[in-house]
Parts: sequence; C-alpha cells; structure tokens
Amino acid sequence: MRIIKLNATESTNRFMRNLSLESSVQDFTTVVTSTQSKGRGQMGSAWQSESFKNLTFSVYKGFKQFEFEDQFKISMAVSLAIIKALETLQIPKLSIKWPNDILSANKKICGILIENVIKQSHIVSSIVGVGLNVNQLKFEDLPQAGSLKLITGLNYDLDEILHLILKHLEIQLKLLENDTSALKNNYESYLFRKEKPSTFKSDEGLFSGIIKGVSNEGLLKVMVEDQELKTFDLKTIKLLY
Repeated sequence: MRIIKLNATESTNRFMRNLSLESSVQDFTTVVTSTQSKGRGQMGSAWQSESFKNLTFSVYKGFKQFEFEDQFKISMAVSLAIIKALETLQIPKLSIKWPNDILSANKKICGILIENVIKQSHIVSSIVGVGLNVNQLKFEDLPQAGSLKLITGLNYDLDEILHLILKHLEIQLKLLENDTSALKNNYESYLFRKEKPSTFKSDEGLFSGIIKGVSNEGLLKVMVEDQELKTFDLKTIKLLY
C-alpha cells in the first residue's frame, strides 16, 4: 500500500484524480495531507479542518466490472469501514447519517466524498475522500460538529488511526467484488434515526416522517402521513436534528 504524505494541498481528491490521470495507480494508494485548503463535502459544501489536528485523505480503488446502478454500495462499504475502525477505538454511539456522514451520538465526526470514474455504464475506479475530526476542539459556526478528542478526552495518533481505517477500507471494498448480500442490512443497522419520528425539510417545507431504510439505489425511504412510503434523493430532502 502506497501512502503519499503532503504538508498541504487544495484537495486530496483532486490530487489523487490528477495522479490517476498521469499514471497507473495501484489499489489503495492513499494521499494524506496535514492542511487541505479547499476540501469539499457533499453537495459542494466546504469541509473545515484545523491543520495537523485531523485526518484528511483520499484512497484510490479500481474496479473491473462494477455496475453504475450499484454505486451506492461503494458508499455503504466505505461508511461501514469507518464505523468498524471507530468501534475498535471504542468511540460510543456511532451511526451513519444518510447518505454517509458518521456521527457519534448527534455530533458529526466524519464526512465522506466519493468520486467515481464511469465508462460505458460501469464504474472503473473510485476516489474515496475522508475527513475525520480527531484532535480538534473548536468548530466555528458548526454546532453539530464533534471530534474524537471532544468525545473521549483522549489525544490520538493520526498515523495509527489512518492505518486502522485503511485496513477496514481494504476489507470492505474487497467484499464488494465478492458477496454484497449483507451489505445493505449492515448499513441500515447503523442508520441514524431509523424507525424514529423525525422532521425533514424539502422544497415544499417541513414534514414529519420515519426513516425505514434505503433503496438499492441509495434513496432514503421515509414513511410519511397515511402510512405512505416515499423515497428521496440527497438534493430534495434534509433531515433536521
């Protein structure tokens, strides 16, 4: 496994993408940086990270014949890899806020951004970007953000956590090429606020519903009024908590 360490870069995903365009990249090649100036989250949001306090890295994974319609399986596998690694560290009350934010209790501690390369309706490679809040203690204007140190009071070695996560990423992503039958059930078992009455925001306003799970395509399944089951994509709904 090749690990490229950078003092600073705009985006580890962008660095990895440029690297893969210039030359052949081996599976699980990793780019990690101490400072990321233009980190991104879901829907183009900015990812804030204090230098030298957190983990910001990207991992390359190639695929032979991975169907485009199965792309959410990659997101589920990566989410579970992070969860399994953090469970090893005994981080409490872990859950996955759809589609792939990692929470401890109700605090977001990790964000994931996956960018796929698609050819002829197949995913040929993925760049998995991960931002994990580790030793940072203050987050400006982010009341729902947390870190491992804020949760446990412990100071963590970033290299040790990186290698732990990479080990679990390798396990989960390799499973995608074999048996994925238990993947969705495992993912849904960690789904934040599953089977609990919740409030959502959409273009039409606020509404109440109960998260029931996800579809095979990764849409969120919500039971709304009159016991009607609806599905939503990331652009049309926001869970308020």
